[in-house]
Amino acid sequence: MPTTRLFAFVACSGFFVSTLCAAPGSFNVADIISAPFASSPVAAPTGATVAWLENEQGKRNIYIASAPDWKGRKLTNFDQDDGQEIAELSWAPDASYLLFTRGGDFETGRDNPNPAVTPEKPAQDIWIVRLDGGAPKKLTDGHASAISPKGDMVAFLRAGQIFAMSATGQNVHSIVAQMGHQSDLRWSPDGTKLAFVSARGDHAFIGIYAPQAKALRYVDASVDRDFSPAWAPDSSRIAYIRIPASRRAFEFGPVREAEPWSVRVTDLNTGFAHEAFHAKDGVGSAFHPVVAEDQLFWGAGDHLVFPWERTGWCHLYSVPVAGENVTELTPGTGEVEHVSISKDGKTMYFAANFNDIDRRHLWSVGVAGGQTPKAVTDGQNIEWEPTPAADGSSVVFLGSSYNEPSHALVRTSSGIKPLTPGLIPASFPSSQLVQPQPVIITAADGMQIHGQLFLPPSSNGERHPALLFFHGGSRRQMLLGFHYMDYYSNAYAMNQFLANHGYVVLAVNYRSGIGYGLDFREALNYGATGASEFNDVMGAGLYLKSRPDVDPARIGLWGGSYGGYLTAMGLARASDLFAAGVDFHGVHDWNEVIRNFAPGYDPRVQADAARLAFASSPLASISTWKSPVLLIQGDDDRNVPFSETVHLAEDLRKHHVPFEQLIFPNEIHGFLLQRTWIEAYTATADFFARKLPASSSEARAGQ
Repeated sequence: MPTTRLFAFVACSGFFVSTLCAAPGSFNVADIISAPFASSPVAAPTGATVAWLENEQGKRNIYIASAPDWKGRKLTNFDQDDGQEIAELSWAPDASYLLFTRGGDFETGRDNPNPAVTPEKPAQDIWIVRLDGGAPKKLTDGHASAISPKGDMVAFLRAGQIFAMSATGQNVHSIVAQMGHQSDLRWSPDGTKLAFVSARGDHAFIGIYAPQAKALRYVDASVDRDFSPAWAPDSSRIAYIRIPASRRAFEFGPVREAEPWSVRVTDLNTGFAHEAFHAKDGVGSAFHPVVAEDQLFWGAGDHLVFPWERTGWCHLYSVPVAGENVTELTPGTGEVEHVSISKDGKTMYFAANFNDIDRRHLWSVGVAGGQTPKAVTDGQNIEWEPTPAADGSSVVFLGSSYNEPSHALVRTSSGIKPLTPGLIPASFPSSQLVQPQPVIITAADGMQIHGQLFLPPSSNGERHPALLFFHGGSRRQMLLGFHYMDYYSNAYAMNQFLANHGYVVLAVNYRSGIGYGLDFREALNYGATGASEFNDVMGAGLYLKSRPDVDPARIGLWGGSYGGYLTAMGLARASDLFAAGVDFHGVHDWNEVIRNFAPGYDPRVQADAARLAFASSPLASISTWKSPVLLIQGDDDRNVPFSETVHLAEDLRKHHVPFEQLIFPNEIHGFLLQRTWIEAYTATADFFARKLPASSSEARAGQ
């Protein structure tokens, strides 16, 4: 990977003998992110088989496991760190093969990235792989394949329109070409109809296509946004969520209330539509999603299940299709996050942080309510993405701990077992990792803020340099172990690396993040409406400064995306406290970034909001920025425009602020190449080693 950098790596001498070169008792950056990362389990429609993805040092492949032995095996064999992601696994009705998408931008849906800088841009294609052996085969360009329950047709998306082909990839043809962008392909259980969402900017319809008649219609059309279609088991009705029309063209500010959303049901035989549920005014009136393929589930006994924040926490609720009284399924203090439903529609499975605020565990509950949720897992580990087998015999899920990244497990009547116990390489330093401690610090304005504290494994009595870490999002939460998202699993690994090499590290779950309820997430004056999170930056910095094991002259900070924003805010507004920082693809002017997420935002029209947004940005405080910074970004970033780093570098030069840069041509926001992560994190370690050396003697020598 060609890069641009304005610093030189120090050779393996001095400080780096014990850090980057991994002397005995230590490890390097490549080691700490060498373990595979499991994701995206999908249960077969029959029996007890589950497929999932493994990213092994940049090589992405599909694994499967089945009852009774539940021994994971690799189904594909892609052997290059080429930055081509795999996603959208789709099972054949008889579980004899899988379709999947390889390549493309699965986050923003824009043109296909090319992080490996190949002369020809990679394509986004649909592939097939059979369970009885043989190499995977490319079928056609497109993504989001949906196989009919009859097995006779595959619907898929290409350039926002719906195409179809046979199960073997033959007879590719367009079936729905409409205004806007089509998505969320959902076959009816009887395989006669295909539902989809037709997004048209300020509104969205639910479309129904009947292949045999080649007939298309839109149900219950309105000025609002309809999404998440859910079929009745008999295929005669369809339910969906409706978000009322809104001209709000702004992002990164609190939304505690809105015009209430609703759940609607249309009878396809009569065309009659009715409202099954309507959120109340006030708390919970703004829809907040769970992490799931669908936001609405049609359960057994005609019960509809959906998330709602009526109590200030995101929980699951159930209502009969007829629209009678709503029932809360998941009472308690905590957030419901990853959600699935059993094949028979009787049981909801979910991950939540009930009774363990900085972890996730699994639970189950009946769709009709009237019972207390049952714990599926507990303890000191973290579990998410419950995936019940079709026959109801077992639940596959993903888990991690403080010293093991995401891996696949299964719970059967015999207990819990890992599916790929031998997959972690010998180079991964599991035994050398420290167990982070939960801490609560007081922000500058008095708010209580959670975090995880990583302490060096040993100390000679000297004070250590210290670092604050800020996650991105901001709708994220760092946990007391490896994270369930690959980006933050890597960040957790880097915090472990820094602690192992002499730094006190505090990961800060600042306001506007998830996990602590609606009011914390929708914090007043956060982001572009006042940067109230800066109170958390200062509170965390002063907490580190007050610790007897921290050298107050060697405190730095780092983070990516929104975390890069807070890193830049700390350096711009408090260079007297923060001596150095590493800013990964951070936000530096809210007015530029808001337009990337809300194209209708016009600072010239919304002048007051624009002035406040800029005042809430690091560039507004550039005159007081003194501390050195390392800027890291890929120039094909689709989340934070690359111009954010360009403009910051320009202003830092004008104000004679020392900075270094590491630029990755063609990389996107969440780096796709393993070698990019290694180079970026190695550069981070090098920068802090020079600016905030790990021992006071080295600090004095560098003065």
